Amino acid sequence: MKKKSSHNNQLRIIGGRWRGRKLPFADGQGLRPTLDRVRETLFNWLQFDIAASRCLDLFTGSGALGLEALSRGAASVTMLDTNPAAIRQIQNNLYLLKCDNAELLQQDALAYLQNPVDEQYQIAFLDPPFQQNLMSQCCQLLEHNHFLSEQAFIYIEAEKQLVLSQLPENWQLLKEKKAGQLKYCLFQRIP
Repeated sequence: MKKKSSHNNQLRIIGGRWRGRKLPFADGQGLRPTLDRVRETLFNWLQFDIAASRCLDLFTGSGALGLEALSRGAASVTMLDTNPAAIRQIQNNLYLLKCDNAELLQQDALAYLQNPVDEQYQIAFLDPPFQQNLMSQCCQLLEHNHFLSEQAFIYIEAEKQLVLSQLPENWQLLKEKKAGQLKYCLFQRIP
Protein backbone atom coordinates (compact mmCIF):
# COMPACT_ATOMS: atom_id res chain seq x y z
CA MET A 1 0.00 0.00 0.00
CA LYS A 2 1.41 3.36 -1.00
CA LYS A 3 2.03 5.85 1.79
CA LYS A 4 0.12 9.09 1.51
CA SER A 5 2.41 12.04 0.84
CA SER A 6 2.44 14.74 3.49
CA HIS A 7 0.91 17.36 1.18
CA ASN A 8 -2.30 15.31 1.26
CA ASN A 9 -2.43 15.54 5.07
CA GLN A 10 -4.96 18.33 5.46
CA LEU A 11 -7.69 19.04 7.93
CA ARG A 12 -10.53 21.47 7.39
CA ILE A 13 -11.90 23.82 10.02
CA ILE A 14 -15.66 23.21 10.10
CA GLY A 15 -17.02 26.38 11.72
CA GLY A 16 -16.26 29.71 13.33
CA ARG A 17 -13.93 32.49 12.20
CA TRP A 18 -11.62 30.12 10.27
CA ARG A 19 -14.46 28.11 8.72
CA GLY A 20 -13.40 26.35 5.54
CA ARG A 21 -9.65 26.86 6.09
CA LYS A 22 -7.56 23.87 5.14
CA LEU A 23 -4.45 23.30 7.21
CA PRO A 24 -1.65 20.75 6.85
CA PHE A 25 -0.82 18.29 9.61
CA ALA A 26 2.27 16.18 10.18
CA ASP A 27 2.63 12.45 9.61
CA GLY A 28 2.80 10.35 12.73
CA GLN A 29 2.14 6.80 13.81
CA GLY A 30 -1.49 6.52 14.88
CA LEU A 31 -2.15 10.17 14.08
CA ARG A 32 -5.69 10.49 12.80
CA PRO A 33 -7.52 13.81 12.87
CA THR A 34 -11.04 13.64 14.22
CA LEU A 35 -13.33 13.17 11.22
CA ASP A 36 -15.14 16.26 9.91
CA ARG A 37 -18.61 14.85 10.62
CA VAL A 38 -17.59 13.78 14.14
CA ARG A 39 -16.13 17.25 14.84
CA GLU A 40 -19.27 18.87 13.49
CA THR A 41 -21.43 16.75 15.82
CA LEU A 42 -19.16 17.42 18.81
CA PHE A 43 -19.18 21.18 18.32
CA ASN A 44 -22.95 21.16 17.79
CA TRP A 45 -23.17 19.48 21.22
CA LEU A 46 -20.91 22.20 22.67
CA GLN A 47 -22.28 25.16 20.70
CA PHE A 48 -23.58 27.01 23.77
CA ASP A 49 -20.55 26.24 25.93
CA ILE A 50 -17.47 26.68 23.70
CA ALA A 51 -17.38 30.49 23.55
CA ALA A 52 -15.00 32.00 26.13
CA SER A 53 -14.17 28.54 27.54
CA ARG A 54 -10.74 27.37 28.63
CA CYS A 55 -9.98 24.06 26.85
CA LEU A 56 -7.47 21.24 27.25
CA ASP A 57 -6.55 19.06 24.25
CA LEU A 58 -4.44 16.26 25.77
CA PHE A 59 -3.44 14.27 22.67
CA THR A 60 -3.67 17.02 20.09
CA GLY A 61 -2.06 15.17 17.15
CA SER A 62 -3.18 17.19 14.12
CA GLY A 63 -4.61 19.93 16.34
CA ALA A 64 -8.07 19.48 14.79
CA LEU A 65 -10.06 19.69 18.05
CA GLY A 66 -8.07 22.53 19.58
CA LEU A 67 -8.06 24.58 16.38
CA GLU A 68 -11.79 24.03 15.92
CA ALA A 69 -12.40 25.19 19.51
CA LEU A 70 -10.31 28.32 18.92
CA SER A 71 -12.11 29.03 15.65
CA ARG A 72 -15.42 28.86 17.48
CA GLY A 73 -14.44 31.34 20.17
CA ALA A 74 -12.72 29.41 22.97
CA ALA A 75 -10.83 31.82 25.24
CA SER A 76 -7.76 29.56 25.20
CA VAL A 77 -6.66 26.04 24.41
CA THR A 78 -3.74 24.13 25.93
CA MET A 79 -2.59 21.52 23.39
CA LEU A 80 -0.22 18.65 24.23
CA ASP A 81 1.53 16.05 22.12
CA THR A 82 4.83 14.16 22.22
CA ASN A 83 5.41 14.17 18.44
CA PRO A 84 7.87 17.01 17.61
CA ALA A 85 6.75 17.15 13.95
CA ALA A 86 3.10 17.48 14.99
CA ILE A 87 3.97 20.27 17.44
CA ARG A 88 6.00 22.14 14.78
CA GLN A 89 3.16 21.91 12.25
CA ILE A 90 0.55 23.11 14.75
CA GLN A 91 2.88 25.98 15.69
CA ASN A 92 3.07 26.91 11.99
CA ASN A 93 -0.72 26.69 11.66
CA LEU A 94 -1.23 28.91 14.72
CA TYR A 95 1.18 31.45 13.22
CA LEU A 96 -0.62 31.30 9.86
CA LEU A 97 -3.96 31.90 11.62
CA LYS A 98 -2.45 34.73 13.72
CA CYS A 99 -3.66 32.91 16.82
CA ASP A 100 -2.08 33.85 20.15
CA ASN A 101 -4.45 32.23 22.65
CA ALA A 102 -3.12 28.66 22.35
CA GLU A 103 -0.51 27.10 24.57
CA LEU A 104 1.35 24.34 22.74
CA LEU A 105 3.38 21.87 24.81
CA GLN A 106 5.54 19.00 23.62
CA GLN A 107 4.82 16.85 26.64
CA ASP A 108 3.40 13.51 27.64
CA ALA A 109 -0.24 13.86 28.73
CA LEU A 110 0.13 11.57 31.77
CA ALA A 111 3.16 13.54 32.98
CA TYR A 112 1.28 16.82 32.51
CA LEU A 113 -1.69 15.51 34.52
CA GLN A 114 0.49 14.59 37.52
CA ASN A 115 0.52 18.17 38.83
CA PRO A 116 -2.61 20.23 39.49
CA VAL A 117 -3.04 23.51 37.60
CA ASP A 118 -3.87 26.99 38.88
CA GLU A 119 -6.82 27.55 36.55
CA GLN A 120 -9.30 24.82 35.74
CA TYR A 121 -10.58 23.86 32.30
CA GLN A 122 -14.23 24.03 31.24
CA ILE A 123 -13.75 21.59 28.35
CA ALA A 124 -11.29 18.70 27.97
CA PHE A 125 -10.70 16.71 24.77
CA LEU A 126 -9.35 13.16 25.15
CA ASP A 127 -8.47 11.35 21.94
CA PRO A 128 -5.46 9.19 22.90
CA PRO A 129 -3.78 6.73 20.54
CA PHE A 130 -5.85 3.58 20.22
CA GLN A 131 -4.85 0.35 22.00
CA GLN A 132 -2.58 2.13 24.52
CA ASN A 133 -4.73 1.84 27.67
CA LEU A 134 -4.42 5.57 28.42
CA MET A 135 -8.06 6.57 28.74
CA SER A 136 -9.04 5.55 32.28
CA GLN A 137 -5.76 6.78 33.79
CA CYS A 138 -6.12 10.17 32.08
CA CYS A 139 -9.72 10.50 33.22
CA GLN A 140 -8.83 9.67 36.82
CA LEU A 141 -5.94 12.15 36.84
CA LEU A 142 -8.11 14.91 35.33
CA GLU A 143 -10.53 14.45 38.22
CA HIS A 144 -8.10 13.68 41.04
CA ASN A 145 -5.76 16.60 40.33
CA HIS A 146 -8.58 19.14 39.89
CA PHE A 147 -8.04 20.01 36.22
CA LEU A 148 -11.77 20.43 35.58
CA SER A 149 -14.16 23.18 36.58
CA GLU A 150 -17.27 22.29 38.53
CA GLN A 151 -19.47 21.50 35.51
CA ALA A 152 -16.78 20.83 32.91
CA PHE A 153 -17.47 18.92 29.72
CA ILE A 154 -15.23 15.99 28.79
CA TYR A 155 -15.10 14.72 25.22
CA ILE A 156 -13.81 11.17 24.74
CA GLU A 157 -12.95 9.59 21.40
CA ALA A 158 -11.88 5.95 21.42
CA GLU A 159 -11.86 2.71 19.50
CA LYS A 160 -15.40 1.32 19.26
CA GLN A 161 -14.68 -1.79 21.32
CA LEU A 162 -13.12 0.06 24.28
CA VAL A 163 -15.18 -0.31 27.44
CA LEU A 164 -15.23 3.02 29.25
CA SER A 165 -14.96 1.69 32.76
CA GLN A 166 -13.23 3.23 35.74
CA LEU A 167 -14.38 6.74 34.84
CA PRO A 168 -14.92 9.14 37.72
CA GLU A 169 -18.29 8.55 39.38
CA ASN A 170 -19.32 12.18 39.07
CA TRP A 171 -19.04 12.18 35.24
CA GLN A 172 -22.46 11.93 33.63
CA LEU A 173 -22.77 10.67 30.04
CA LEU A 174 -24.67 13.26 27.98
CA LYS A 175 -24.19 12.05 24.40
CA GLU A 176 -22.69 9.03 22.67
CA LYS A 177 -22.32 8.08 19.01
CA LYS A 178 -20.36 5.71 16.78
CA ALA A 179 -18.72 6.33 13.42
CA GLY A 180 -16.83 3.55 11.65
CA GLN A 181 -14.30 2.04 14.04
CA LEU A 182 -14.66 4.69 16.74
CA LYS A 183 -17.05 5.86 19.37
CA TYR A 184 -17.26 9.32 20.80
CA CYS A 185 -18.92 10.56 23.95
CA LEU A 186 -19.59 13.76 25.78
CA PHE A 187 -19.60 13.70 29.58
CA GLN A 188 -20.29 16.45 32.07
CA ARG A 189 -18.82 16.70 35.50
CA ILE A 190 -21.55 16.84 38.14
CA PRO A 191 -20.62 18.65 41.39
